[in-house]
Amino acid sequence: QGIPRELEAHIRLMYDVMTLAFQTDSTRICSFMVANAGSNRSYPMVNVRGGHHSLSHHQNDAKKMRDIAKIDAFLVTQFAYFLERLSSIKEGDRTLLDNSLVLYGSGIADANRHTHHDLPIVLAGSGGGQLEAGRVRNYPNNTPLNNLYLSMCHWAGAKVESIGDSTGPLKF
Repeated sequence: QGIPRELEAHIRLMYDVMTLAFQTDSTRICSFMVANAGSNRSYPMVNVRGGHHSLSHHQNDAKKMRDIAKIDAFLVTQFAYFLERLSSIKEGDRTLLDNSLVLYGSGIADANRHTHHDLPIVLAGSGGGQLEAGRVRNYPNNTPLNNLYLSMCHWAGAKVESIGDSTGPLKF
């Protein structure tokens, strides 16, 4: 059959495959680029005809900002689907989501200005009870995102000393 023509079907298929891979312990590590913000894909399913990349350089144009918000809402809704799938599967007295760490986010906070701080990052799950879920955490300016990746490695049991520009694991 190949890749589904509809983006939502494609994204959900990929999330289903990742869920199955986690559930069967085929792997517990996946990487999935849901959307390439550098592409100029349109999102007709949410009534956005303009290209994503062009819209991201909105120059504070209200319509372009509304269109970007529609795209973001669509993509976050797909991520919520994945989290719901993981949370629906029991693993002992927890769920698959409880036993996972799932990172969702972007390397750019404001594409209009190409800012790389205050990144929109969600870390879902509790890593088998290692993290308290449902919390918002703020870190000092210029805290490298690699500090989060280093922390995730530690929670997974990997004895990694540093990653890229990391300065140490985050305090949780």
